[in-house]
Amino acid sequence: MSSYRINALTTWAAQQNGLSQADITLSSAVGDASFRRYFRLTLPDGATQVVMDAPPEQEDSHPFVTIAKRWHSAGLAVPKVHAANLADGFLLLDDLGNTPLQDMFTDDATTQTYHAQALTLVAELQNRANPESLPAYDSALLGRELDLFPEWCLGAWLKLSPPESWQPLREQLIQQALAQPVVTVHRDFDAMNLMIHDQRLFMIDFQDAVAGPLSYDVISLLRGRYCRFSDEQFSDFVDAFYQQARRDGRLPGRVDFATFLTQCHAMAAQRSLKVLGIFCRLTLRDQKSGYLERLPHFLDHLEDSLSCLTEQAEFAEWVKLTFRPALMKRLTEMPQ
Repeated sequence: MSSYRINALTTWAAQQNGLSQADITLSSAVGDASFRRYFRLTLPDGATQVVMDAPPEQEDSHPFVTIAKRWHSAGLAVPKVHAANLADGFLLLDDLGNTPLQDMFTDDATTQTYHAQALTLVAELQNRANPESLPAYDSALLGRELDLFPEWCLGAWLKLSPPESWQPLREQLIQQALAQPVVTVHRDFDAMNLMIHDQRLFMIDFQDAVAGPLSYDVISLLRGRYCRFSDEQFSDFVDAFYQQARRDGRLPGRVDFATFLTQCHAMAAQRSLKVLGIFCRLTLRDQKSGYLERLPHFLDHLEDSLSCLTEQAEFAEWVKLTFRPALMKRLTEMPQ
């Protein structure tokens, strides 16, 4: 970040609080996989706020601001936007602290408790936020996400061609997603994007929200980057969400649990394939570090999901006999 930009950001943040630049302290907070960066602003009385730096030539902050205001008005747990300079890409937000949800995964019981709490937040999001004004998570978008896997993970990184079973799998995963009720989808409802503040879970990084499948955020959480649940644990979480969705009317009574569980496994396979592709793209195209070592975890998620999609046994066999060995071999060849 250039000294000119940091000076402009600091001056703007001070002005929003009726102060001069000398009256405030700005320190680095956290970055993410995008070009956004976050800074903690400390005011003279010790109060703090967060300043988001999102260069407009690389990040469009309009969706974030629009969604944040709409969801905040709906009573959802999101940071309040105190000021926005969209021309320069500066936002002034509530400071939600330094405790992302994954920091609470200290033992099995606590981990399960917090996952149940997060699933309740998914239900609140779906019940309170109208999806109509959001972009559609349609077949084209689902397909583009899936295609990141053969393009970046297989082609660009492993120099592998997709098997013949790829196309039938791709079609089925899209169909299973589109068969679900359409709700508001955060789209990255991972533990790292849930902050614990004042004993409440808050959502961040929701700028890519869409109108899409009921199960997507459930899968983002349960098949995320920090935990791997057994089939029984996964099924229990899904069942609790299913029962709540039936009571709330988000899920029609004609959809039985076995059908919804299959849809969840298909959604989990779609997301795992997408993540495998994205992590390779972040490494190869964007020169980001720390993503390749996470690939085996999402490969485990993929195999867990495929094992419950019996009609995709051929693709699952290819993953086991061809893809996994190639991926693990390539990782051992990477410089340490």
